[in-house]
Amino acid sequence: MQYDPIKRTLGKFFNSLPILRITFYKLLDLLFLRAWYVNKELRILAASPNSPKDILDAGSGYGQYSYRMAKLIPEANIFSVDVKTEQINDCNQFFKKQGLGNRVKFDFADLTNFITDKRFDLILSVDVMEHIEDDRSVLKNFYNCLSNDGLLIITTPSDAGEHDEEHEHHEASASFVDEHVRDGYNIEEIREKLATAGFRNVDVKFTYGLPGKLAWKLSMKWPIIALNFSKVLFILLPVYYIITYPVAAILNYIDTKGDHKIGNGLLVKARR
Repeated sequence: MQYDPIKRTLGKFFNSLPILRITFYKLLDLLFLRAWYVNKELRILAASPNSPKDILDAGSGYGQYSYRMAKLIPEANIFSVDVKTEQINDCNQFFKKQGLGNRVKFDFADLTNFITDKRFDLILSVDVMEHIEDDRSVLKNFYNCLSNDGLLIITTPSDAGEHDEEHEHHEASASFVDEHVRDGYNIEEIREKLATAGFRNVDVKFTYGLPGKLAWKLSMKWPIIALNFSKVLFILLPVYYIITYPVAAILNYIDTKGDHKIGNGLLVKARR
């Protein structure tokens, strides 16, 4: 399955107009189970009387979580960093057009060397750690730039998940996860690395249990396989999702409500 060409094609299309980019963000929120988990945590934080005022989006990508946080927590200032300069420039332009440029700033940063005088109440890092070899340095840098009692939220793949077949896993490793330096973390490993960095109150739970894995096949895997076969099938996607998405959404909801003994992902929370 070749994910990156599809991602580039979709990204280019949805970046062409602000309304399309907002639609793109909404689609990502609907389709990706990790977004369901992250947005659930962000809603809880937004409703708190001590909602975060200074936020670091560490590995901001297309900027969808920065956008979500800016909307959920209007008083928050968000510093968003990534290593892809094209996405950084696109995000800065889009957020300025949305009147958010004074509260949300995007810049280049290598998280292994990330040093700043700023102190953040919240650091959000979504599916980033699996790309970084020197993850201990990153976690230490996160710890150093958090305010006292500041919160770190990470999503990352788990090494305990089951793959459909070995061939598919290797094929994905050459495409969707071509920059991964590890297949995933186990709970003991991520706990130890966070504790060594100084974090406390570490909470780690599995995501993408059985319901989530089924939803992923419906909403992502099978459409991507089809689009790799022929781009003409783009025109059939709306019909496909009208039929299948209600089922995938129910499965995603069930996944976020359950405690999974095993899963393909991890949701990690820790305090300084």
